[in-house]
Amino acid sequence: MRILHRSLAPSTLARLACLLAASAGPGALAQQGHTTSTAGSTFQGTAALQLTHRATNFGERPSGSPAIQRLRDWIVTECKSTGGEVTLDAFTGETPAGPVPMANILVKFPGSSGKAVVVTGHYDTKRIPMVHFIGANDAGSSTGFLIEFARVVAAIRHPDDIYVVFFDGEEAVASWTAADSLYGSRHLAAKWAADGTLSRIKALINVDMIGDKDLDISDDDSSSQSLREAMWNIADQLGDAKYFRHDPGGVEDDHKPFVNAGVNAMDIIDLDYGPRTQETPNGAYWHTAQDTMDKLSAHSFQVVGDVVVALIKQLEQR
Repeated sequence: MRILHRSLAPSTLARLACLLAASAGPGALAQQGHTTSTAGSTFQGTAALQLTHRATNFGERPSGSPAIQRLRDWIVTECKSTGGEVTLDAFTGETPAGPVPMANILVKFPGSSGKAVVVTGHYDTKRIPMVHFIGANDAGSSTGFLIEFARVVAAIRHPDDIYVVFFDGEEAVASWTAADSLYGSRHLAAKWAADGTLSRIKALINVDMIGDKDLDISDDDSSSQSLREAMWNIADQLGDAKYFRHDPGGVEDDHKPFVNAGVNAMDIIDLDYGPRTQETPNGAYWHTAQDTMDKLSAHSFQVVGDVVVALIKQLEQR
């Protein structure tokens, strides 16, 4: 993820209100082991948090590493248990460090309308020299979120195909450029453009860094205006409007290759992660060893999960 431009953060008072509300929600980790959501079509923030914890237990997970291979096997096992059709989209990322084997994970829940809705996020972590970076929020939270979301999709009726996609290679290998970033999403957007899948997509929703206790979802002005407005309206109806900002800024993330290809797409991301200083404009926890599980909250997963599930159900009615 890279910030293109942004407005000032909300006031200290507003951010404190968000933090107090988030801290009131459930935040305890469930016990280790195979995770099963028992609430059917209801998204469970506690389950998503537990799944995130399990993802971080694989350690540092940069693209091409043995750890991400083990993580990938685990994600596939978890998603197969939902009954979704799981496929690996393997490719080679041409990086500044040379060719790197990568693989997106696609979980399809077939419908009958001929249309599709896609929910995505990345599961790779950035390789940072001399830093033990386990990436609890970036990208542990999107990993845990998507597995829990797949379980929800398996329990709801949907006329459209629903794809849950785990992208590899979101992080830059050296430094962020158009060529050194978003490897998995760029690859899949091109592949789906070639086979006609892009033309069937009603909407694509990307989630990234959504586990922060101090939840503060950015207003990405490169995202679809209609999807942003639908998200805000749903959040307002659920009593969660305070977690969603309305001061536009630009973000480069895994939605952008699809936006550039004409897809109705949106990024749901919390860019403020930890105290912000001149040295840490994105927050003191972003891309540091401090991105650990104690910074996350089940309540934040619940807020985003409830909004995304409601938005998907709304899209399914169109």
